[in-house]
Amino acid sequence: MNELMLLYSHCIIVKGASRSVICDLQRKNIHPVPNAFAELFGNGRYFNVPEIMRQLDDEGKEILNEYLEFMEQNELAFRCSHDELAFFPEMSEEWLFPAHISHCLLDADRDFFYFNEDFLKQLERLCCNFIQFRFFQEASWAELKRIMDIICPSQIKSIELIIPYKEEDFFYQDIEILVKKYKKISILTISGASVAKMYKQGHHGSGYIMQTDTKIGSEIHCGVVHSSLFSVNISTYTESLKFNSCLNRKISVDAEGNIKNCPSMKESFGNIKDRSLNEAVDDPEFKKYWTITKDQITKCKDCEFRHVCTDCRAYLDHPEDRYSAPLKCGYDPQTCEWEDWSTNPLKEKAIHEYRMQELVKSMTFSKNN
Repeated sequence: MNELMLLYSHCIIVKGASRSVICDLQRKNIHPVPNAFAELFGNGRYFNVPEIMRQLDDEGKEILNEYLEFMEQNELAFRCSHDELAFFPEMSEEWLFPAHISHCLLDADRDFFYFNEDFLKQLERLCCNFIQFRFFQEASWAELKRIMDIICPSQIKSIELIIPYKEEDFFYQDIEILVKKYKKISILTISGASVAKMYKQGHHGSGYIMQTDTKIGSEIHCGVVHSSLFSVNISTYTESLKFNSCLNRKISVDAEGNIKNCPSMKESFGNIKDRSLNEAVDDPEFKKYWTITKDQITKCKDCEFRHVCTDCRAYLDHPEDRYSAPLKCGYDPQTCEWEDWSTNPLKEKAIHEYRMQELVKSMTFSKNN
């Protein structure tokens, strides 16, 4: 008899303070459910339907049947017998990545003076496969082509470019030519555009052209936490269980050449002019943020989205506390509501300490116009 309701192995329940979610890590969907329903599964993946039904009144049975129908329709769970459980093992929660560094984030105003063949060799020795370049001021076509010509024959698999919008004829046409020519560009984002939208749909994980109306003029724009930025997949989920979902195995170089965990962070591990990336990574202090998980962070540990959400250790509600919640998160796991983080009076002190007053003013102006 199929008396059990069993979650598919890639459908994971994450409990929050006021509700839970079922993360479908294969279809990349999130389904909110009441904590009371999530608790039926206990610490496992299934519950005995007839046994639960016997404990409910008529109204409770009707509600449970609705949830069971919802689960089956969305292919989150299925019915099976006790004898069949052994045929449906749990998903492995092990996270493995065969590299010292997985991501490299590079900032510059107009020119990446430190990016050359030697720099790329340093990244290759760390087995890094992904680089994000952020231009804060107008990027010349010559500089973009110089960077991509260095990368083309390398082991780097994927590049993301963030460049400001330029008021010039054929700007978008030239962007499309660039992305078409250099296949390693996964996403090119145009900042400061007139409207936020997907400009060109890519294929097979590369060639996407996006634009945002946010003007990204410095590293201070980092750290935004929003549902549109959730990463619902097996890799993000498993990594978040034991590691920091933003800083783990990441290295950055800011616009002045300082080597950091993130360009927005104050702490530097030397300048690329006189210290190698490998020396910085080997510094005992460099990896101190890598293992700060969401289950350790104030507010995040009560949030049902904690295992599919990015994190920020650069801008915090309480700058002196490394386990404080991200400053730019407006979600309240107690009420399950989003608010504008920049207008929260409890964040005013941190906003002043990080000197974000102008950023907040520009955000307010943008929303009012």
